[in-house]
Amino acid sequence: MEPLLIVNNIEVIYHNVILVLKGMSLQVNEGQIVTVLGNNGAGKTTTLKAISGLLKSEDGAVTDGYIGLMGERIDKKYPEEIVRLGIFQVMEGRRVFEDLTVEENLIAGGHTNKSRSKMKEDIQMVYGFFPRLKDRRKVLAGYISGGEQQMLVIGRGLMAAPKLMLMDEPSMGLAPLLVSEIFEIIQRINKEEGVSILLVEQNARLALSIADHGYVMENGRIVLDDTVEKLKENADVKEFYLGLTEVGKKKSYRDVKHYKRRKRWLT
Repeated sequence: MEPLLIVNNIEVIYHNVILVLKGMSLQVNEGQIVTVLGNNGAGKTTTLKAISGLLKSEDGAVTDGYIGLMGERIDKKYPEEIVRLGIFQVMEGRRVFEDLTVEENLIAGGHTNKSRSKMKEDIQMVYGFFPRLKDRRKVLAGYISGGEQQMLVIGRGLMAAPKLMLMDEPSMGLAPLLVSEIFEIIQRINKEEGVSILLVEQNARLALSIADHGYVMENGRIVLDDTVEKLKENADVKEFYLGLTEVGKKKSYRDVKHYKRRKRWLT
């Protein structure tokens, strides 16, 4: 598989003072689902915003290192340029345009499309993944359920025809049955549309069940990366993220102060 995205040893600083990412590196190959695990404050969302260019709206900046999409440097580009190149971030918290209908939200996501016929075709593609949205297409997005809103923001992302989707906590606040449905659709999008996925998700067990490769972040750095099969068998991942000790007993995350430091992975 060819590298689609390369994040090489980047540093991110907010407000010219606060160092959040401290030599962060990862890679997403074409066709992969890659997940990033880590506790709150590890820097996962900052990593996604560095890739999508959204740091600029929060007075953040990539001050060192390199981010490349298919060999083209993107860390100095504006968010709208990065979207046109093929990266779309699905933000945490189901940020729909509440005063627009479901279908108007989808049209807003497809504003980079040049033809009306392509727009209609892409909307039907989204409805194929999310039939519930088709039934609700004329309803204001602020009045649909939380699960439907999560479907909508993913569908809106698909309308931008991305090569890579950045997904930030898609399971947050959803009932278990809806979470399973959303993650099945994420897998279908990856397989049927060929969209690569970079997934940030607190539910480590679920994330590892659909990903090809995983990274573990701590304090702005990658401390471990491997295939998901090997991560599932890693004693630290079992204990700190899957809640299992060596003998299969559950252990609270609160009891864990930090990982043993590991040599971070560099591309």
